[in-house]
Amino acid sequence: MTAKFITLEGMDGAGKSTHIADIIKALSARGVEVVSTREPGGTELGERLRELLLHDAMHPETETLLMFAARREHIANVIAPALARGAYVLSDRFTDATYAYQCGAKGVLASKIEQLELWVQESLQPDLTLLFDVPVEVSMQRLSAARAPDKFERESADFFTRIRNAYLQRAQQNPARFKVIDSNRPLDEVAQSVMQAIASF
Repeated sequence: MTAKFITLEGMDGAGKSTHIADIIKALSARGVEVVSTREPGGTELGERLRELLLHDAMHPETETLLMFAARREHIANVIAPALARGAYVLSDRFTDATYAYQCGAKGVLASKIEQLELWVQESLQPDLTLLFDVPVEVSMQRLSAARAPDKFERESADFFTRIRNAYLQRAQQNPARFKVIDSNRPLDEVAQSVMQAIASF
């Protein structure tokens, strides 16, 4: 099988991380190596930057630059080498999250993100993006029952609405790459939709 790059996206509380283990199991059963990673993070430096990004207040453009700094390390040290040896890479978030959070929710110009994207990624784009979508009120309800929230998870309903709208707009603009998963359903139904998306891909 040819190497593939699969990303999972969605606002906080959408439930995307719940399905990573099942996706890895399904892909591994097909006889391919699967590299599972996340953003921000994925490397030692990326994880250190993740702590800053999730907990420290900063200007939205500073946040964007740090996201892409972590992403450059991630691509160079994890994603590109794995793809080069024929592995499937499964990443919990990638650049679509920057468009949703820093552009859609925080107002960083899309043109600036596009420039960074071209510089950092060159031609690299995911082959498949699973977008886990839930109503904002469901997302916030789930977060209220979870662990101690990070700075993003403490934001307002309006913030999450802007994120959701930005994600859905990205999906509309890239229909061949995105598969929108309705996550406001029982877990087994969501898992079935995820497996169908992986199988058809």
